[in-house]
Amino acid sequence: MAYDETDQRAIARSYDAEYAVIRDPSGDRAFYADLARETGGPVLELACGTGRVLLPIAREGIPCVGLDHSPAMLDVLRSKDPPPNLELVEAPMTDFNLGAGRFRLIYAAFRGFQHLLSVDEQLATLACARRHLAPGGLLAFDVFAADPARIAIAEVPEQEEVRAEEGDEEVRRFSTIWNDRAAQVMRVRFRHERWRAGVKVSDEATEIEMRWFWRFELEHLLVRTGFALEAMYGGFDRRPYDAKKEMIVVARATG
Repeated sequence: MAYDETDQRAIARSYDAEYAVIRDPSGDRAFYADLARETGGPVLELACGTGRVLLPIAREGIPCVGLDHSPAMLDVLRSKDPPPNLELVEAPMTDFNLGAGRFRLIYAAFRGFQHLLSVDEQLATLACARRHLAPGGLLAFDVFAADPARIAIAEVPEQEEVRAEEGDEEVRRFSTIWNDRAAQVMRVRFRHERWRAGVKVSDEATEIEMRWFWRFELEHLLVRTGFALEAMYGGFDRRPYDAKKEMIVVARATG
């Protein structure tokens, strides 16, 4: 799992403004909140970031824990005055210890699982999640459905992705993508421009790497770590998986 706190601080700075534009709150936020209500908690979010998904769940009074490896992301979350029923933990999702069998739901929203680049990291994370789930507890996460035509392109030139307002500044995000089909890894270079009153005041670049998955690859990982696939969806409205955009996994702890 590639990790650079300098990059994380740059990403955290404009994360909420950008994803308020990119991510429809009636999609993933509503989906994971529904699962939290169905299970009743306690709930653990892996790679919770700035709390975009977790904070509304916690504000409903459901006992929650947010885990992230980035101090910068957690600092942003803490600045939002989280309720006392939300515990924050700085740790990697591959190795944490919060109490065996503690949670009824563990989830990783918005591609969090795709930052696990190696099979060892994926298995370690799933096994750790399994240890922390109560009998019959649920695991849920979403990844993008890999498009063979798109990943066949070795390099996608820089293009503007989003413009978002943040205070008196406009944030413009650009991305360049490199696809390594042999490794199933997408490397993304983000460039963030900040504009104030029509003048560019900053320009900084960050990079992330993301692993893409195929359906039965994920099913195999789940079986190896003590899960039974409950559902696989193609959208946050729980439509059947169709290999078009989203691949959303819900699995139940077995044994």
